Amino acid sequence: MTIGARIVVDANVLVSRLILPESIRAKALARTESNARLLISEATTYELADALSRAKFDGYVSLEARKGFIERLTQIADMVPIIQVVRDCRDPKDNKFLEVALNGSADLIIAGDRGLLAMNPRRGIAIRSPPDYFHRF
Repeated sequence: MTIGARIVVDANVLVSRLILPESIRAKALARTESNARLLISEATTYELADALSRAKFDGYVSLEARKGFIERLTQIADMVPIIQVVRDCRDPKDNKFLEVALNGSADLIIAGDRGLLAMNPRRGIAIRSPPDYFHRF
């Protein structure tokens, strides 16, 4: 993967980055942040915010830190408008990540979701797990 690649990261990888900062998922995302362009949409940002607002994360990281994480993400990532709608995924909630990738001309999706990983590649876009991305690139 070249420097400046355009990459979509699914919500569970983003949550891992915040909650488990020493995990391979976190390390993969840190590498992405320094070497690539992160792509997000309103829908993917909303899903992340909704997930991180849950009380189950209170014991891991403060609500303020979670809000700050989302704010930082929206500052460093490119917001992609969704024009081309996708209905390819078995789980309809996963379509939003493929939509960002297609509408944002992404090179890669980093996913922890098995449904997305099973689709690799989809519409010419590679879909890799965080360990695969981290060790390969």
